[in-house]
Order: sequence, then C-alpha cells, then structure tokens
Amino acid sequence: MSGIIGKKIGMTSIYGVDGRNVACTVIEAGPCVVTQVKKEETDGYSAIQLGYDERKEKNTPKAMQGHFKNAQTTPKKKLVEFREYEGYDTFVDNYNLGQTVTISDVFEEGDFVDIAGTSKGKGFQGVVKRHGFGGVGQATHGQHNRQRAPGSIGGASYPARVFPGMRMAGRMGGDRVKNTNLRVLKLIPEKNLLLVSGSVPGAKNSFVIIEK
Repeated sequence: MSGIIGKKIGMTSIYGVDGRNVACTVIEAGPCVVTQVKKEETDGYSAIQLGYDERKEKNTPKAMQGHFKNAQTTPKKKLVEFREYEGYDTFVDNYNLGQTVTISDVFEEGDFVDIAGTSKGKGFQGVVKRHGFGGVGQATHGQHNRQRAPGSIGGASYPARVFPGMRMAGRMGGDRVKNTNLRVLKLIPEKNLLLVSGSVPGAKNSFVIIEK
C-alpha cells in the first residue's frame, strides 16, 4: 500500500472536463522523508516509515533525535508507517534512508485514494446532534423545555440498570475517520498540492494520511 502524509489546507471547487463544478479538498502532501526501512528478516514485516513537517530539535526527545540523525534528516512532527509500499521489493534501488518522496512519485491524476484523519472535536453534545434523535414528541402535551431530551433510557425494577452502549449525550468528534474512494482531481507538484474530490476529515492544518 503506497501513501504519503499531508496537511489539510481547506476546500474549494473546480470545473471538470465535462463542465461540472466539483467540490474538492486541497491538501499539502509531502515532501516526505524516508526515516526507516523495515525488512521481513529483521522486523518480521516489510514497511517504510515516512516523516513529514519540520519540528524544532529542542522539542524532540533525545531518542527521536538519534532516530532522525540515523536517517540523515531533520526532526519531523509526523511519522507514519506504510506496509508493503509500492516498489518495496527493490527498496535498495528505490527507497533509502533520507530519501525524499513527493506526490509525483506516488499519485497520478485520476487515481482513487483513501484519506484518514482526526475529525473535528465538537465537545459535549446532546442526543439530537450526536445520534440524530428526534427529541420528545407531542411538545404541547405537558412538555416543557424537553424537545431535545433523550427520553426514557431503561427499565424499572427490572433490569434496574442501563445497558452498555446506550446512545446518550457525550463528547462528540475527535475520532479517527477514513474517507474512501476519493478521486485525485489535480496535482500541483511545484507547490506539493493535491486536490481530491469531496470532503476530508479534520480541521484546517490537521495531518491526514493519503493511501493509494
């Protein structure tokens, strides 16, 4: 599985070849640096670790400073491991420590990709927003400020408890979300920009993982 690390810039829209206006997300993807190459005989599986976005050395733990020094690169904020990277069988020729990977090396216009990120945190929310409840019905029949209440949540003397997994109010968002089968609409290699169709999880400037 090939991929690259990026940062969500925002949303816009472009016109396709058929003249339709398509909503898309702009992602600054790469350039990433190969910080570790894992082999079947030494690590039990084959993978390539990529690093993205600069990090101050004073804010980097000593162990990670040594890790980046071994890869002959500066400290990075985000590290992601991709298993069975495309072209890995010839990694001696294609992927070496300190090598730079760009969007042109991985993607082409028209490719379909999966993008994972952390969704926006929305704080503590009620059941209407969090789970799509309709609220307490018949608002005129003795209801007072209960239109968005959850209603009954369990039995009486039996079972005398609330079952696990009951949909209730609570913290919403901040989850790892993956949007699949997004089409690569446009590549701008000189600016490391990638335009994909549709929406991508996360806030602006949040890290995303683009998998091919």
